[in-house]
Amino acid sequence: MSTPRTDVATLRAAGREPALPATLVLDDGRELHLLRALRVLPGKRLTAEARLDGEPVLAKLFLSASASRHAARERSGIAALIAAGLPTPAHVADATLRGGGELVATRFLPGATSLLDAWNALPRPPADTAAIALLAPALALLARMHANGLAQSDLHLGNFLQHEETLYLVDGDAVEAHPAPLAPQAARANLAILLAQLPPAWDEHLDALIAAYVAAGGTAPEPAALLREIAAVREWRLTDLLAKSVRNCSLFAVTRSVTRFTSVVRDEAEVLAPLLADPDEAMRAGTVLKDGNTATVARIEFDGRALVIKRYNLKNACHALSRLWRPSRAWHSWRAAHRLKFLGIATPRPLALVEERVGPLRRRAWLVTEHCPGANLLEVLDPHAPPADDIAAALSETLRTLHSARIHHGDLKATNLLWHDGRVWLIDLDATMAHRSPSAFERAWARDRARLLRNWQEDSAVAQWLNRTLP
Repeated sequence: MSTPRTDVATLRAAGREPALPATLVLDDGRELHLLRALRVLPGKRLTAEARLDGEPVLAKLFLSASASRHAARERSGIAALIAAGLPTPAHVADATLRGGGELVATRFLPGATSLLDAWNALPRPPADTAAIALLAPALALLARMHANGLAQSDLHLGNFLQHEETLYLVDGDAVEAHPAPLAPQAARANLAILLAQLPPAWDEHLDALIAAYVAAGGTAPEPAALLREIAAVREWRLTDLLAKSVRNCSLFAVTRSVTRFTSVVRDEAEVLAPLLADPDEAMRAGTVLKDGNTATVARIEFDGRALVIKRYNLKNACHALSRLWRPSRAWHSWRAAHRLKFLGIATPRPLALVEERVGPLRRRAWLVTEHCPGANLLEVLDPHAPPADDIAAALSETLRTLHSARIHHGDLKATNLLWHDGRVWLIDLDATMAHRSPSAFERAWARDRARLLRNWQEDSAVAQWLNRTLP
C-alpha cells in the first residue's frame, strides 16, 4: 500500500484535518496505514479507520503529553468489558509511536452504524414502539455493565454500534470499574446520562425503557430521583451545546476577525463557504420572502437544496447605535434554534451565523437555515372545527414542551407555526427566550398564549380548542 509518510509531529499540528491516507511507522518498525479520520481532537487524539499487518483496524492514536494515561484507560476499559462478557470490538494491538504517543487498535467493524445515526434517521415521538425497540438493547447492555460494576462516564447513543446482529459497546477510555454490582445510586446516575440524550417529551414515557433495563438485571430506579438526575444532565448538556455553538469545536467551525464573526455547523462548513463569503449575493439570486426595515428574508437554492437566509438590517443611525454593544438578533435566533432542536422541538436546522463587526461592535448579521416547506397553521386549520387528531397531538406536544422548558416564542402567531412531515415547526425565533424566573416566564407565556388565540375569532372552534389545550 503506497501512501505518503506522516509522523506524530505532523498529526499533532494538522488540526482537525489530517492529510489522510498516510502511513505512520510505529516504534517497532511496523507500518500503520491510516485510511480516513473518524474523529479528531486536535493535538490530542486521532481515531481512524486503518490497516495494520494487512488487517482492518480501528486505530486510536493518543498524541498528547498524557497519551500513556489515556491509552492505559482505553486498554483497561476494553479489558473490563471483555472480562464481563460484554460485546466490544476485540483488542488487536498496542504500540508506542515514534516521536511520542501511543496506539490502541481494535477490530474494525465495516458497515457498522451507531445508535445515534439510527435514532436520527426518523422522527421518534414519545413512546414510539420502533424507538423503544431500538433503544431497549442498549438499556439491556447498560444493565449488564452495572451488574458487573462498570459505568461509562461519556454515555451517549454514539457509543453503541450495531454491526450485523450484534450491538457493541465502544469507547473503553470512558469505562469505570467499581465493586460489582454498581451501587443503586451510581447505577441510577449512569442510567440518567443515557436517558438524558432523549428529548424531554420522553420523560413521561420511560416505563418501557426502564423495564428493558430491569429485565436485563438492572435495579429499578426511584422515578422522581431519576427524573431529577435526567433534568440535571440535560441542563448541563444544553449549556455545553450553546457554549459550543459560538466557539471552534468538533461541532462548529468558528472564525473571527476585526470585521467579521462566523459560526457554521462543522459538517456544512466546506459546502457553505462560497455562500458565507457573500450572503447578500446569494440572497439577490433567491426569492425574497420578506423585505422589511429591520429584516430581509430570502429563499435560495444552493447545492441542490432549499435554504433560507435572514439578514438583520440597520434601519437608521439610531438603530445602528442601539445594536452596537448587544448580540445581534441573528445571534439570539442561532442559539434559540439550537436550544429548540436539543429539546426535540421542530425548527428548521440552523446552519450558519454571520455578524459584521467593527472590533467588538456589532453591525448587520445573517442567519442561514434549512427551508421548511410546510404550510402555516392559518392555512392548515379550519376555524370552524378542532384540529385533526395528528395536528392536535403535535401542536399540544410542542406547546407543552415549550411551557415545561420555560421558553416563550415572542411572536407566537399562526404564520410562525408550520405543519410539515407530521410535526409543528417553529420559525422566526428573533424574540425567543428561555426564562429562569417562573414568574417572568408566566407573564411572557400569557402574551404568547394571547397572541396565538388572536389568530381566530374568540368563538371559533379552533380558538376554543386552543383555549382548553394551551398550558
